[in-house]
Amino acid sequence: MATLKEFEESLREHGMNMALALLERLRERDRATRTVKPARRLTGQKMTPELAHAILDLHASTGMTQQEIAFKVGVNQGRVNEVIKRGKWLDGDPHAPEAVARDKALARLRGEPTARKAPTVKRASGKSIPVKAKTAPAPRRNQGQLAFGDL
Repeated sequence: MATLKEFEESLREHGMNMALALLERLRERDRATRTVKPARRLTGQKMTPELAHAILDLHASTGMTQQEIAFKVGVNQGRVNEVIKRGKWLDGDPHAPEAVARDKALARLRGEPTARKAPTVKRASGKSIPVKAKTAPAPRRNQGQLAFGDL
């Protein structure tokens, strides 16, 4: 299946100027009827319980889509979906999984060292046990050379 851009290039190659003009008119009509203009956020809002409640209020009181709500409050559509469908971010618990994940991501961006979990092995019984770290073997003496006192 060809993309719209490939289709447009093919029309240009074959000199179909009337079709190109029609395609451009359809694009203009689409741009005029869009409710949310295409834009890219450079930085998003930090998710807070207040912002989550504002998202729920907009969802309940207006007929806005998740994308429109996201654009209005300055977050991505996935965050709006998490709030509406799964109730995430509604409490201010700093130990909630989403808050912990956010804080870890921010720490990585700042270049802070993160605590690593000890490696584990899953047994057939389903229990995970810690793996002992391998220690370096003791340095071996060079046994390939003989000294005068060895014989």
